[in-house]
Order: sequence, then structure tokens, then C-alpha cells
Amino acid sequence: MAKTMKSRYCIHRRYAGMTKKNIFLVIGRTVTTVAVGVKAELPPKRNGISMDERLIRLCKEGQLKEAVQALHGMEKKKQGFEVGSETYACLLQKSGHIKALTEGKQIHMHMLNTGIHLNDFLTTKLVIMYSKCGSLEDARKLFDKMPERNPACWAAVIVVYSRHGQCKEALRLFHRMQEEGVKADNFIFPSVLKACASLNALEEGKEIHESIRRSGFELHVFVGSALIDMYAKCKSVEEARLVFNKMPDRNVVSWNAMVAGYVQNGHGDEALKLFRQMQVASVKPNVITLASVLPACAKLMALPQGKEIHGYIIRSKMESDVFVGSALVDMYAKCNNLGIARCVFENMCQRNAASWNAIIAAYAQNGNTDESLRLFHRMQSVGMKPDLITWTALVTGYAQNGQCKEALELFSQMEATGLKPNVTLWTSIIGVYAQNGYGDEALKLFNEMQLTGVKPDVISWNAMIAGCAQNGNGTEALKLFCEMQLAGIKPNSITITCILSACANLAARPQGREIHDYIIRTEFKLDVFVGSALVDMYAKCGSIKDAREVFDKLHDKNVVSWNAMIAGYAVHGHGEDALMLFNHMQEAGMKPDKVTFTGVLSACSHTGMVDEGLHYFSQMSQYNITPCMEHYACIVDLLGRAGYIDKAYDLIDNMPVKPNACVLGGLLSACRTHCNDELGERVAKRLFVLEPENSGNYVLLSNVYAARGRWNDVAKMRKLMRDKGVQKQPGYSWIELKSQRHAFVAGDRSHPQTEEIYAMLDNLARQMREAGFVPDRNMALYDIEDEQKELLLSHHSERLAIAFGLLCTPQGTTITVVKNLRICIDCHVAIKFISQIVGRQIVVRDANRFHHFKDGQCSCREYW
Repeated sequence: MAKTMKSRYCIHRRYAGMTKKNIFLVIGRTVTTVAVGVKAELPPKRNGISMDERLIRLCKEGQLKEAVQALHGMEKKKQGFEVGSETYACLLQKSGHIKALTEGKQIHMHMLNTGIHLNDFLTTKLVIMYSKCGSLEDARKLFDKMPERNPACWAAVIVVYSRHGQCKEALRLFHRMQEEGVKADNFIFPSVLKACASLNALEEGKEIHESIRRSGFELHVFVGSALIDMYAKCKSVEEARLVFNKMPDRNVVSWNAMVAGYVQNGHGDEALKLFRQMQVASVKPNVITLASVLPACAKLMALPQGKEIHGYIIRSKMESDVFVGSALVDMYAKCNNLGIARCVFENMCQRNAASWNAIIAAYAQNGNTDESLRLFHRMQSVGMKPDLITWTALVTGYAQNGQCKEALELFSQMEATGLKPNVTLWTSIIGVYAQNGYGDEALKLFNEMQLTGVKPDVISWNAMIAGCAQNGNGTEALKLFCEMQLAGIKPNSITITCILSACANLAARPQGREIHDYIIRTEFKLDVFVGSALVDMYAKCGSIKDAREVFDKLHDKNVVSWNAMIAGYAVHGHGEDALMLFNHMQEAGMKPDKVTFTGVLSACSHTGMVDEGLHYFSQMSQYNITPCMEHYACIVDLLGRAGYIDKAYDLIDNMPVKPNACVLGGLLSACRTHCNDELGERVAKRLFVLEPENSGNYVLLSNVYAARGRWNDVAKMRKLMRDKGVQKQPGYSWIELKSQRHAFVAGDRSHPQTEEIYAMLDNLARQMREAGFVPDRNMALYDIEDEQKELLLSHHSERLAIAFGLLCTPQGTTITVVKNLRICIDCHVAIKFISQIVGRQIVVRDANRFHHFKDGQCSCREYW
């Protein structure tokens, strides 16, 4: 018996050591079972074909459902034999390949019902089948029950976790596999590298790279391509290129990974260069290559190169590919060639959602929201359902175009369709409200987003912080910055730049210093944008010394950095330093721009350097810079402050463009300073036409009349303001102590320490009179008794803030006050006296500049 069996059958070596009741025998490619000690019988045949052969043939012919039905039929008829392991393996492999989870489960159930032994071979096939069908739970249950796991089984579960975004678990399993002594292969390494890329886990990716080196797979083309992709997605494109250069053999996947890596990291020029090298190396680009390289042309606005690639696409007959077509539409649109973009779109053989999204986004981003909406409706009319990307493109287009109401309506319509807005869409709608001055609405939407379960990312927080900073709500910006960190979101360079801007606008030096300390403490990269923002913050917070220290430490300076420092010197009245820095800028090979000259001319204006200012104004043409309104306003201000009012007026009359309110406002201010009521009236009339609701112009003319004692005209001006419904902008000042802001208005008695503040002012007034101070009663814009005028002047908001600062800070402390309007002449003189009496440095930042009062003198030298 045994001899007969040995001659007719051979025991499969995988199962040779089994001692159970049944053993597996292999007949050709078919595996069956026989009872030990019983004569083995061949499986029954149908028309000369065994059942195993029939099932395998059905499987190979793609008739998986028929094969499963045959299994069920065999089970019902109880034919008395079992299907072989290789047959089950074939059926399971087919199920996984076509992702037929239902059939795969039915095969598994049949195996359990027939009592076949689930050895390592079959269990591995089941794990792979469930993994490929995306059933993590079933795959993991089988995997965890296996006493020993082979590399194929490990690969299956690691791959499925990686593909389904559970990258941390994929990496955890990989490390567990290594601990159990199982070596990774060229199938496992790409999956764990993909997990690292998804998690932006560069350091872990480097550790796996070292394992790959030790395992000898570094030069394997698939592993190498996965390494390139990991490094590129972790923003280490230099490392990616090193791997690429070391690869002895590169296929199109390797080239594509490197091209895409360059594009993703903003190196479009390198992507185009590599694309040309790819062709020289006789590697034929595929549709993935082209869909990757066209965005590089879009980002660089490299229309000639884009057209060249378009020509290659046509010659290679790949223009019918829907992804390539969509990339072409996007490229032409971003290169401001909407006509060709539309032509490509209309000539596409087939269009998918990506194609429609590309053309809708093209019109939306170019400000043609009406046409984007028409295309949106057309998309729906051809049976294409808009997805989240479509809605995002449309809503974002309206938002960026400043059409807040329409953007919000579309946003609501999208929610009504059942689609849940993602963080990008929420950020778009929040950003448009925040940046257009609708802070309350933006905050409401920001909170609503979180209530719907969408977690704000760093871009969302930046949109809110930037909106608050730009609209003068720096306090709210600082509050949001703190909340952002508590939420575990790490600030980026845009966050830091925005929050430093908020500190600058508030003159909140302590908070600005804290941000600077955060940058140092966290080893935050001090790039040129963050560095320039720090310079600007310190300058606007009154510390020009700190601003210069930061500026000198910047390794890379661009024109923005130089401009920030020059403007800082200008606003502090350090004209000579500003001009010296301007000369150093040119010596360093940095070309000045319009903003540079605004800073230079402003510096000349604030320090009375008339000849120098006129010289630099005439020098602008050497840099091919045409003077704009800001430059003319600086020159008018320069001449007006110096008393050359007629020259300033002549300059305005001879301007190549019509002067705006900023230019005329500078001249009216000079008329007030020099009591020129005749010219002041003429200038004011022009301003009333340009800015009928700006109260500042009416107040300036009232000041001119008051200085000349024309009280009837002052009264008429007040009546004119009432008749037109123009309300004077209230003046207020604030001082920050112990991170708390204390604000005051003229005659304010709402502060808890009012009695002490007014007592301090009375005491100072007495000492000032003894020191020779004489109030300038012309600054009191009412026809009242002199004593009343003096009382009104002595209770201006900046004096209240200074008195509070003197009460609450120790001797020797510098007092910094911020005022929203220009400081009046009487207060300017009074603060000089106060600084001498109390022996303190007092810094006042008004609407125009900084005033550093010390020992009875002011840094402005009366040019303010």
C-alpha cells in the first residue's frame, strides 16, 4: 500500500511533517487529502476534468462568481472530497486582485465549513486577500492568530495599513516585525517609506533608509523610488536627489518621483531641467510625468516651456488622457492664457471631475466668477456631480474676489447637498471675512468650523490672526496666537510674521519680545521674512536699537529687510542713519524699490533735510522708478514742514497725476503749522470733495481758523460737520503695563485711579508753570476763557496716560504711550517739560512718528 502510494503520489514537502489524521497529497498541480492508512482516490472528474482544474480554469477566465457558485454546489451535493490548497490560493488571489471582498469571504467560509486545515500558506493568502480588499479588521484578526508569520504576511498587513492612512500602525508593525527577527524585503520597505512620507516623519525615514542600506536593497529600483518620494514629501529634496543620483538603474517611476518632488518643494526650474534630462536619457515620459511637470510650468508662469511640453504631448498622442488635459488647462490658466485653457478644455475627448474643476478654478482664480458659475451649472447639466474640490474652487474664487455674500451663499448651498466642508474650504470663507474687516463674522465661522468636527490647521489660524492684525485688532490676534499653541498647532513663518505685525501695530513691545524669545527658544528658522518682521516690530514699538541688532544679525537680507530698517530710522527721526543705511544698501548690490524711496524721503521730511530730500526724489529716475502718490506726499510734507508752502503748492499743481487726499492733507497740515489760513481754505475745499466724510480735514481747517482767532469760522466749520453728519474721530491714548492695556480719552474720569491721575497732573502743572511753561491756547478749539482752555489742554489723553505711567512705574523706567492721532503742539511742549521735571524718558508714538522726550528735549527737533 505504502509502496503503491509512493509510486503514484508524492507528499508535498510543505506538509511532509504533518501527523494529523489527514495528510495533503499533490497530484500534478492539484492538492487533495487522504486518510492515513486508506487508499487514496482521485477526485471525481466532470467530462474528464477534475473539480480543482475546473475551478482554476474559471478563476483564470475571470469567472470568479461562477467558481464560488461551483464551490457552493459541491458543498450542497456533499461529494466527499475537498478542494486543494493551491485551488483555494488561486481563488483567494483572484478575489484580492479584483477586490471582490464578498466572494473572498464566501471562499473563506467554504474553507471553514469543509474543515480544511488553515496552514501558514492558506492563512497568508487569506490575509493578503483581505488586505487587498481593504478589510483591515478581518486581515488583522487572522494575522494576530498566526503563531508564526512569514514576510509575505507582514508585508500584507503593513501595506494595507499604509494604504488606508493608518501610517503610525504600519510603522509600529514594521518595528514589531524587526523585533521578531523577520527581515524586510523590497515589498515591505516601500510601504513603510510611504507611511513615513504621509506622517512627514523624516528622522524615522532616515532610520529605515539605514536599514535598507544594511539589507542591500538601496539600489533596488522600487525601493529607491520610494526613498526619493519619502525624502521629497518630507521636504528634504536634496536627500532625494542624492538617492536618485546613486541609483544604477532608473525607470520612469524613479524619474517621476524626482520630478514630482521638485515640483512639490517649489523647485519648478529643477523639475523642468530634470524633465529634459529624462528625455536625453531615452526614458519616455508617461502621463504621470506630464501631469507632474506641467504644474511646474504653471508655478513658474513658464508659458513657452508649457507650450513646448504641450507639443510633445500632441506628438506622443497623449492629449486624450484626461489627467494630462486637466493639467494643461490648469497650466494655461495660471500662465494668464485663459483662452487657450478654454480651448484645450472644449477639445478634450472626455472630461472627469478634475477637468471641470480645473476650468472652473481657472475662471474663478482669474476673477471671472460669473463664467466659473456658468461652467459649474453646465457641469451639473451633463450629469457630472460637483465634488468638494469643485465647491472649494468656486467658493474660494468668490472669496478672493471680495464677494463675501456670494461666497457664503455658495458655501451654504454646498452644505445643503450633504457635502461636509473640509478645512481648506472653511479657511477660504473665514479668510475672506477676516481680511475684509468682518472680524466678528470670521470668528463666528471659525468657531462653527470646530463645532462641526473640523480641526483648524495652521493655515486656518493664520487666516484669523492675519485678518485681526490687518484690521487693527491686534489684541484679538495675540489672543488667537495663544489659543493656537494651546490647541497644539505649531506656528509657521507666516504665523510669526502676522503676530509680529499685530505687536507692531499695538506698540506691544513686551509681547513682541516674547515672540522673539519663542523664535530663539524653539530654534525657529529666522528667514528673511521673519527677520524683517522683527525689525519692523522693534522699530514700531519704539526700540530702534533692538531693530538694528536684529537687522545686523540677518544673514540673508532682501529689499524688504533694508526697507524695514530705513523706515524704522525715518519714523524715529534718525534721518542721517536712514540715508547712511540707504548708501550701504546700494553698496551691497541691493536695488532700491518704491518703498525704499518712500522711507528715504520720509526720513528727510522728519528731520528737515530739504536739499537731500529733493536730491533723492530726482534720483528715482536713475532706478527706473516713477514717483507715485506716496513720494509726492513725502515731498509736499518735506517742503511744508520747512515753511516752503508755496513751493509745495506749485509742486502739487505740476504733478503729472491728479493729487489724492494724502498729498493735499500734507499741505493742509503745513498750513495749520504756519497759520496760512488763505491757502488752507483752498486746499481744504479740494479735500472736502475728495473725502467728504473725513473729519480730520474739517478739524485741520478749524485748527487753522482757531490759530488766527477766527472763531466765527470755527463755529461755521462745526455746523458744516453737523449738517453733513461728519463725526470727529475721537482721540485716545493708551499705555501698557504688566500686559494690560490702559486707554484714555480727553477728560477721561472712568479709570479706577482717576483721583490719583488728576492729582499727579495738577502737581505737574504747578511745577511746569514754575519752570516757565506757557500753554498754547490756540490749540483749544473753543472760544472760551483762557483758564478753561488751559484746563482742557492739560487733560488731553496722552497726558492722562503719562500721569498714570508715572504713578505705576518705578523711577528710571521709560514710559511709552501710543496715540491714535497726531500729538498737539501744546502737549508736545508740555511733555518736554514733564520729562525734565520727573527725570524720565518718555516715548510717544502718534499717528505720524515717534517722539523721544528726554531732559526737556524731543528727538523730532520740532520737525513733526
